[in-house]
Amino acid sequence: MTRAVLVGIGSYLPDNIVTNKDLEARMETSDAWIRERTGIAQRHIAAEGQTTSDLATKAAQRALADAKLQPQDIDAIIIATGTPDFSMPSTATIVQKNIGNHGAMAMDIAAACSGFVYGMTLSKSLIESGQCKRILLIGAETMSRIVDWDDRGTCILFGDGAGAVILEAQENTPRGIIACAIEADGQYNNILQTNGGVSTNQKAGVLTMSGKEVFRHGVEKMATATQDLLAKQGMTLDDIDWIVPHQANARIVQSIAKKVDVPLAKCIMTLDNHANTSAASIPLALDVAVKDGRIKAGNMIAMPALGAGLTWGCCIIHW
Repeated sequence: MTRAVLVGIGSYLPDNIVTNKDLEARMETSDAWIRERTGIAQRHIAAEGQTTSDLATKAAQRALADAKLQPQDIDAIIIATGTPDFSMPSTATIVQKNIGNHGAMAMDIAAACSGFVYGMTLSKSLIESGQCKRILLIGAETMSRIVDWDDRGTCILFGDGAGAVILEAQENTPRGIIACAIEADGQYNNILQTNGGVSTNQKAGVLTMSGKEVFRHGVEKMATATQDLLAKQGMTLDDIDWIVPHQANARIVQSIAKKVDVPLAKCIMTLDNHANTSAASIPLALDVAVKDGRIKAGNMIAMPALGAGLTWGCCIIHW
């Protein structure tokens, strides 16, 4: 039996930090108001000229170092992003050049905040089918480029960053990706979207969101996706050591924990430091929890996410 095992992890956050206090100076908001409603204290913002591929490259290099691998050991590069450097070529090919890999398959996935879970699902299939031996999977975003900095309802929520994992084919091991499930429902695509696009108006646009609707769907769908996937594997939440959810909003994570009846302490939350980094948020949180020792060998982890589309899903991994 072939499993996709996580053998390396790394992340990167831009040096520029924008605190809630900084936002107080430019709009009608307050640190207390933001913390109470979102749990966010600060966000990292890419510097002028710093691109999504720059962030992804840093995270990729750290994941390679963690795995003690060379760039040429990778035979597939997948980047989950909603904020690519260009419409074409893919951001994955730019990162491929940056790290010095030649010949690996390289592609981007556009599934918004669910992108990393979608990427895990694809990586699992590519490895278990024998098409790939080692995959570099990255979630990377420069969300600051598509938020309206005059809209306090959205700009306070997002930040920039990247997280990367390396998945390796291993035989006869309990470790690795146990199961994944991904879904989408386009009838809800107008509750979270940008008002621009290449074939629509040749602009990137800015993010628009129906906050209450996104909140409701986020809690419902991430909780249900986790419970349904566990049930299909003959597992329950008692079998899960950690939930590493999409880092959208502390109140969403709190509501998910309540809905599935698990202690909030079982949920990894790092969004106070980096806000919602969309497809980068799960690998960022995962990296933090691995590095600080909370996630240990043998732990079972559930990773649910929801993003624009609407897209959603969950992965279960044995660390």
